[in-house]
Amino acid sequence: MQTIDRTRLATLMAREQKKYLDERPKSKALFDRARKSLLAGVPMNWMAKWAGAFPPFVREAQGAHFFDVDGHRYADFCLGDTGAMTGHSPFAAVKAVEEQMRRGVTLMLPGEDAILVAEELQKRFNLPYWQFALTATDANRFSIRLARQITERPKILVFNWCYHGTVDETFITLAADGSSGPRRGNIGPPVNPAVTTKVVEFNDVDAMEAALHSDDVACVLAEPAMTNVGIVQPQSGFHKALRELTREHGTLLIIDETHTICAGPGGFTRAENLEPDVLVFGKAIGAGVPGAAYGFSQEVADRIVARQELENCDVGGIGGTLAGNAVSLAAMRATLAKVLTKEAFDRMIPMAERWTAGVAKAIADAGLPWHVTRLGCRAEYLFGPEPTNGTQAHDAMDFELERFMHLFAMNRGILLTPFHNMALMSPQTEAEDVDKHTKVFREAVRDLAA
Repeated sequence: MQTIDRTRLATLMAREQKKYLDERPKSKALFDRARKSLLAGVPMNWMAKWAGAFPPFVREAQGAHFFDVDGHRYADFCLGDTGAMTGHSPFAAVKAVEEQMRRGVTLMLPGEDAILVAEELQKRFNLPYWQFALTATDANRFSIRLARQITERPKILVFNWCYHGTVDETFITLAADGSSGPRRGNIGPPVNPAVTTKVVEFNDVDAMEAALHSDDVACVLAEPAMTNVGIVQPQSGFHKALRELTREHGTLLIIDETHTICAGPGGFTRAENLEPDVLVFGKAIGAGVPGAAYGFSQEVADRIVARQELENCDVGGIGGTLAGNAVSLAAMRATLAKVLTKEAFDRMIPMAERWTAGVAKAIADAGLPWHVTRLGCRAEYLFGPEPTNGTQAHDAMDFELERFMHLFAMNRGILLTPFHNMALMSPQTEAEDVDKHTKVFREAVRDLAA
């Protein structure tokens, strides 16, 4: 198997950094200006993680492409890390938002769109009752609070190297000795997450059973397949065991479909006939307009209502003044009805299959010990063999190599997700976009192996 020469990697990275700087003077000027008013020169601190010396500043985006201020056109496989999985500014969503903006933006009152969205979510996910939030993080947080309320249990359980937005309880990891504690980079946790959370490896049924045995876990919060540490697929029988064990121990099962909606119109839940107690769907639900939804089984809904006190239902950390606002719901209605349709997935998934096949062949031809995998219209390569849990996926990461691959791609008009090597297809992604990535990927691998 081919190995990577680190000295050569550093030389190649310096070459790519120079190319990036030389070709983006307008982005550099905006970045220099931004550093005087924005922390680290960016609107959110993690934007500093883009592989160049600064991120490309965007001029406009449409469909599967965008232009930066220097006039470079990119095939966008990041797509806002799922937020723009619909493609940028799909016509139906734009039209719905424009019309609703004229009628009112936010009212703290319901409209018919809320019912239409909930009815569509019922069909897709087979859960009868729904509520709305502005982000999947909020929807996860609210679901956890409700789970604690109705079970009267203090703990939650997550999988090692999971991702559920900025929910405090989930920034926990397992040490080599089996102990748990805050993940590296966890900023100012209110308490050590080991106080609130149990963590086990994905696909480890025995560890999950042991963690649930004490009957102090209110809920398991899980992506049905791990995504943000590289795609980790569930092994045969894992979801059956997860569902049986949670029911046996009176623990609620919350499925977070925010990324795994890539599996189809009803996400992994519909594709694999899962039976969650609670389901969260955010990011792509509004074609990039902030919005999220969380749905409940009949039993969970009945238990929530039984504990609801009308006098106090406006406190307790559930909701938000702008949650369920008219513009978000208009965007969700149009997105679900006219954008994230079965027909769209019938286009997107074959594009991901094409992307995966191209990368797999380039890896094999180069003799590299890397792996590429796919989940619906999402695909990703890892610098190691196929992982079965979060630790294996995390250990296959290589920050320096990842930055080189990303910068090499950006310099040739390809954008991947900055945190890992993920590519997402939109309904507007074309075969020529995929083939361009394959060509660029093959060139990068060839340069590394030369």
